[in-house]
Amino acid sequence: METKDIILELRNKAGLSQDELAEKIFVTRQAVSRWENGETTPNTDTLKLLSKLFDVSINTLLGSPRELICQCCGMPLKDDDIISREADGSPNEDYCKWCYADGTYTYSNMDDLINVCVGHMVSENFSEEQAREYMKQLLPKLDYWKRYEELSDDGQFE
Repeated sequence: METKDIILELRNKAGLSQDELAEKIFVTRQAVSRWENGETTPNTDTLKLLSKLFDVSINTLLGSPRELICQCCGMPLKDDDIISREADGSPNEDYCKWCYADGTYTYSNMDDLINVCVGHMVSENFSEEQAREYMKQLLPKLDYWKRYEELSDDGQFE
């Protein structure tokens, strides 16, 4: 589905006119009309406002143009309901809801995360050894673990 169709569908589901939507996100009715006709697409700041208003990810608004994966555990983020949330409730497309909850990182130890993930992966036709080795190779490549010192909360969540 294209962005124009997604915005139209979300607006109609919310029972909003183009004027009402425009007022809520600080644009003109004509801007909303141009998006819904496919003439233009919302800018980044407006996509953030639409994302928050409709409680969907920006990726969803754009028609899922790229596959998202959690930058902590590597889980594919295919559904909006597993995408993490910031403390204000807005979606954070970088993490799953299990690795980042309400603006707080859940894991401060890579081995703890591997132990949790391995338990789920073994049931999906991976041996424990294969799953553990896969995670040990994958995690250091993900943004959270590359930038752990900067991003972590020093275990305050635990």
